[in-house]
Amino acid sequence: MRPLQRARFRSRMASRQRIWIATSLAALMLIAAGVVFAPQIYAHLELAPLRYDVIGVDVSHHQGQIDWRALAGDGIAFAYIKATEGGNFRDTNFASNWAGAAGAGLVRGAYHFFTPCRTGIDQARNFIATVPRDPSALPPAIDAERMGPCPNGAPIGNVAGELEILLAQLSAHYGRRPLIYTTAEFHDAYLKGQFPHDQFWVRGLFWPPLIRQEQWILWQYQDRGARRGVHGPVDLSAFRGSKQDFTGFVHPNP
Repeated sequence: MRPLQRARFRSRMASRQRIWIATSLAALMLIAAGVVFAPQIYAHLELAPLRYDVIGVDVSHHQGQIDWRALAGDGIAFAYIKATEGGNFRDTNFASNWAGAAGAGLVRGAYHFFTPCRTGIDQARNFIATVPRDPSALPPAIDAERMGPCPNGAPIGNVAGELEILLAQLSAHYGRRPLIYTTAEFHDAYLKGQFPHDQFWVRGLFWPPLIRQEQWILWQYQDRGARRGVHGPVDLSAFRGSKQDFTGFVHPNP
């Protein structure tokens, strides 16, 4: 980077930081006043795009039929699409969402909702039978955020152990180590001290994640966001890095 380019980059980053701080303080005041919890305001409260350039969504059958081209035209670069849950559930909209995201030019990835009611092997088989290999896709993601109840028996005893089995099985099949999506509460209860070398996707509404500060790569900052093409609320996440970094994340060097 040339000196003039470097100076402009630093100036841009400093300007973003000032805007971030001012907007964060304003949001804090709104929260204190209770204003932000009005649905029409909360849906449009987005601090992450002030700091990060690459924004995406995660969707499932709960979003119904999505107009993917409209969504792609509303500042969205990638989509994580629910494929499976547990040992036998398959999202009814996965195939259409998977094709729709690609047709709109979005980078796509598939996620699995981890449950404590089936083994890691069973859950891996379900995902692998549902999600095709795609070298242009994001790495798989495993959503680990809720425990039980299990209708047909007691939950698995070693959550981290079964999660590692699932990670290893998907890594071997797809050639990419999956991301781990989690919340601070689930993390502290079941994952703390484990998975020191994995990348995390962390839910942290309003503020950047306070857990896995050296490991998080995606920040889910909104759970009731608004975007064209989606009827109703949608989760929004920011990629931790520049657009160039995101390209490297999607297509890592061998």
